[in-house]
Amino acid sequence: MSNTQRLRARMSNQDGSALVIALLAMMLLTALGAATVMVSTTETRIAGNYRDSQEALYAADAAVERVVQDLLLVPRWNDILNGTTQSGFTDGSSTSPTALPGGGTATLCCGSNTATAQLQAETDTLNLWGPNNPQWRLFAWGPLNAMLPDGQIDSRMYVAVWVADDPADSADGITVDGNPLLDANGTLTLHAEALGPGGTRKVIEVTVARTSSTEIERGQIAQRGQEELNQRARKAAVQTPGKSLTNMQMNVGTGNLVVQ
Repeated sequence: MSNTQRLRARMSNQDGSALVIALLAMMLLTALGAATVMVSTTETRIAGNYRDSQEALYAADAAVERVVQDLLLVPRWNDILNGTTQSGFTDGSSTSPTALPGGGTATLCCGSNTATAQLQAETDTLNLWGPNNPQWRLFAWGPLNAMLPDGQIDSRMYVAVWVADDPADSADGITVDGNPLLDANGTLTLHAEALGPGGTRKVIEVTVARTSSTEIERGQIAQRGQEELNQRARKAAVQTPGKSLTNMQMNVGTGNLVVQ
């Protein structure tokens, strides 16, 4: 048998080809399986992050609503701004390290390297209102599941709310009976934060104002970390700081808003 015939015989021999095809198919299926697992894991994490983000947003909003109920019971909001009065929703000492849901601890108040100092530094850095920048005072803090008795709220979020005078207020330097008048127009600014697992953090800032009735006007001025301002209000809106408050009424028949 010539060399050419031997070469043809070897090339026509199919022994072991099934093993090669099986290995190639196994490699292909392994790659497809790994890709499927990676995609499903990523989608699960995305869904979990979105869930935590929305839960944190609702937690921050719930903290604002809780604080508003406390504000209704305080006749002098200056007592809040000077630190005399705090919310009924507190979680022990604000000067002690607090365990966070995402791991680690944080001290909320009141010296340097605390959450209050960091918030004040961020506000002063922006310097949007110059000498009338808000001076933040920690008012309420605690785990969200402690907001209602008997563990009715199933959440790992931790919330804190700071209060400051309305930047549009020009009460600086005014005194009554020798005491500084911090709030002259019955309007406060609230800064609510919600912290959750995985470093989740949502911030809502609102302004609230007294009315002649037993209710409080509430207007959301910003939701940090979102592209839109999400302007919304309950009852009558508190508008941009520095602007005068308007009278807003709801037309029951058509649902249209009438601003006077």
